[in-house]
Amino acid sequence: MTTPEGLILVDKPAGSTSHDVVDEVRRRLGTRKVGHAGTLDPMATGLLLVGVGRATRLLRYLGDLDKTYEGTGRLGIETETLDADGDVVGTAPVDVSRMDVERAAAALVGPSAQAPPAYSAVKVGGRKLYEAARAGETLEAETRSIVVRALEVTSFDSPSFEFRTAVSSGTYVRVLVADLGRSLGCGAHLARLVRTAVGPFTLKDAVPPDRVQRPLPVERAVAHLPTIRLGTEEARVATNGSILGPVGVDGPYAVFDPGGRLIGVYRDEVGKAKPEMILPPA
Repeated sequence: MTTPEGLILVDKPAGSTSHDVVDEVRRRLGTRKVGHAGTLDPMATGLLLVGVGRATRLLRYLGDLDKTYEGTGRLGIETETLDADGDVVGTAPVDVSRMDVERAAAALVGPSAQAPPAYSAVKVGGRKLYEAARAGETLEAETRSIVVRALEVTSFDSPSFEFRTAVSSGTYVRVLVADLGRSLGCGAHLARLVRTAVGPFTLKDAVPPDRVQRPLPVERAVAHLPTIRLGTEEARVATNGSILGPVGVDGPYAVFDPGGRLIGVYRDEVGKAKPEMILPPA
């Protein structure tokens, strides 16, 4: 019996964790070697990229892709977790127009530094922030550089607004919503979030965890990377992880043999092409 492998586009339901999805895929496909790229909070729904078998080794090339979301922000109520799952920690009257919300959203577009929220899985000194927060302790995580490429208010029915946003990897959308509410003077929290795209992958092609069947080919996990097709001799030495001559590509690139088999991922470095990951034969 052939061990399943490849990439699966899963539509994560609300209330389940990303790890719950991994467990469901393991059960359905009968294999333990399953992982995911780009965690979704339990309240969030939408696209989760899941790797099976050898594709788990390629997940790191998916985690840094830009993400696109649609969601709902609720003005006038601040929560402990910055989303609808948290306890209310503050309320304020809401006296703003759609134009006010649009201006506040526009001000958040562009590069900035963002601190991970207290209730997140980011680690400080080996401890997860949410573990410390639940214990009543405060840990300060370093800010990270993010880019908000777009933040569009698609509808406004006070005190709620719908939005669409495209952000760089590592961006916490609930922090964006909280920042928007703070700038308006009334506070806000994230009431709903749907991830609609990760790089070139879209939610419309995803399936619920309980309908997962056949993964996409392993090669789909690197379809967004530049591609280099090697000759027979180069492919032979590359399979063993040998250093090759540079190809002049900026960033990682997928390397294939003459027959179209994925060998691995290389990167040019100081006049050489060095392997970042060699995929073992199926």
